[in-house]
Amino acid sequence: MRTEILKIIEGGLERNSEKVKSYAKLMSEKLQDQGEVKFAARITSLLDSKTAAHPVYLDEFMTKPVDQDSRIDMIEVSMAGSFNEEIILPDIITMKIDNYIESLKGRDKFLELGLDLPESLLLYGPPGCGKTSIAHYISNKTGLPLVTAKLDGLISSLLGSTAKNIRKIFEYAQERPCILFLDEFDAIAKARDDEHEVGELKRVVNSLLQNIDKFNTNSILIAATNHAKLLDPAVWRRFSNVIEVPKPSKEEIEKILKHNLKIVKANFLKDKKKVNIITELLVGMSPSELKSICFNCVKQSILKDEKTISYATFLYQLYLSKDNYNDQDSLVKFLNTSGVSQISISKTIGISQRQVRNILEIKGVEKTNDKK
Repeated sequence: MRTEILKIIEGGLERNSEKVKSYAKLMSEKLQDQGEVKFAARITSLLDSKTAAHPVYLDEFMTKPVDQDSRIDMIEVSMAGSFNEEIILPDIITMKIDNYIESLKGRDKFLELGLDLPESLLLYGPPGCGKTSIAHYISNKTGLPLVTAKLDGLISSLLGSTAKNIRKIFEYAQERPCILFLDEFDAIAKARDDEHEVGELKRVVNSLLQNIDKFNTNSILIAATNHAKLLDPAVWRRFSNVIEVPKPSKEEIEKILKHNLKIVKANFLKDKKKVNIITELLVGMSPSELKSICFNCVKQSILKDEKTISYATFLYQLYLSKDNYNDQDSLVKFLNTSGVSQISISKTIGISQRQVRNILEIKGVEKTNDKK
């Protein structure tokens, strides 16, 4: 609990009663977990609070910083435990994240040895690959609320106010036990040598770096970006942990499909040949895109009162998701070359078998076996 003690002392020296109260409550909760019930009760009594730690935290997070001009909230607060989505990642990425979480949980051990290590984390990679989900996962595992900066409220129409908004957010997070999450980080951390950026935006980056340096002491910062190449080189040096979150491999794609299609039976997932065809077609797509295809399949299955999702139905939804629906003929050809029988094509699209046969003959495609 050395981190909490340091924060309480900081709050006292700064005459910041809210900071003292927040970290004292967190220390009381930790003492309770360690069996120091009487000591925890004394702290709780001193704070004159009869409610549990988490509801109190939620009350403390109600007063959010807002942009002075637009009056838009600059943050969103998610309490630990509010995110229950399963994350499927490469094993090496999962290991890096779990190691990071363990280092957060063991901060007191480092402080005992006189090591005050910054625990900032930068996540980068293509959109839709789970960077925000990872931040929520870390929040759940550490028990700390996640304070997410809202860029629409942070970036003011008056550039001079943006630096002030950045400072407000960092000060807000520093006064409370939490994880500060800066999503779409490149919007405020662009390289200062970008000739297209005006001088004021470069000053915003300078302000950001100064706030990160001050915040990194005993506070937890996570940032995420889809455009790593746009970040200022000095930004990278502010993060002691950097993890790339890539698009899923074929193996991970299969796991994502099985997880998201478990509500309704999808027997084709037991057929290795069909799974191989599907995963080949899905390589290069993000987890969010895969989930969208699965959701559309489940939705159609429920609406049609079907007990299973067919191979043809999945391929149909996959085809539509790629925005390449030119005409019915191209769809029929796609399903046929993917191994879907003419009978299944007819049923899935809602046209006669004769129409299917005519389309395939016109296209010069060999007829497939009509057996289901």
